[in-house]
Amino acid sequence: MDGSETARRRLHQIVQALAGKTSVPEACAELGVGESRFHQLRQEALSGALAALEPRETGRPRRPSVPGAARIAELEAELRELRWELQACHIREDLVDVLPRRAAAVKKTTSRPPTRRRPAKRGPPVTSAPPSSSTPPSSTREAPPC
Repeated sequence: MDGSETARRRLHQIVQALAGKTSVPEACAELGVGESRFHQLRQEALSGALAALEPRETGRPRRPSVPGAARIAELEAELRELRWELQACHIREDLVDVLPRRAAAVKKTTSRPPTRRRPAKRGPPVTSAPPSSSTPPSSTREAPPC
């Protein structure tokens, strides 16, 4: 059995005392402990044996999950998606270089929507100067030559 020499000696004396082959005071003298410590060791040994005999799940025990495994899978899926998008962008770029440029030859057929004209600003009223004697009235003026 695995374990230190001290642990094996203690177990042997506890089993001998339980079987009635040695008395508790003899087992205590052999181990060099008091009776209260011997009873404590016996209780711990029996509790450990009982725990080891509890029924367990059948089959191989599950492996502990890798911490962050779900996050790693999520990031790998995102990486695949981004690689596809990058490849699509490269293909579009190649198509732009290869296809003829039709945008310059096509004329726009839509017109701009009509704009509303703003009313003219009205400043202070303009007063006309009284006609002077040197200037003929506007109706008698001749049109300048073109």
